[in-house]
Amino acid sequence: MIKTSKLLGLIAEKGLSQKALAKELGINEATFYRKMKRGVFDSDEIYALIQILSIENPSEIFFAQIGA
Repeated sequence: MIKTSKLLGLIAEKGLSQKALAKELGINEATFYRKMKRGVFDSDEIYALIQILSIENPSEIFFAQIGA
């Protein structure tokens, strides 16, 4: 599962909207919102998010143990 709160913080930090990020990923806005709600992205999307948002430590967000 993805720590969506951290991901949302990074999106805001970079001055992007979820709509703009969905467009950057090449997916529909509604699909992006569903993926955020479920906390699940495929590996290509995770890689793109890391690049777009310049995430230095992706494991904190994308490979986090929820509840730990």
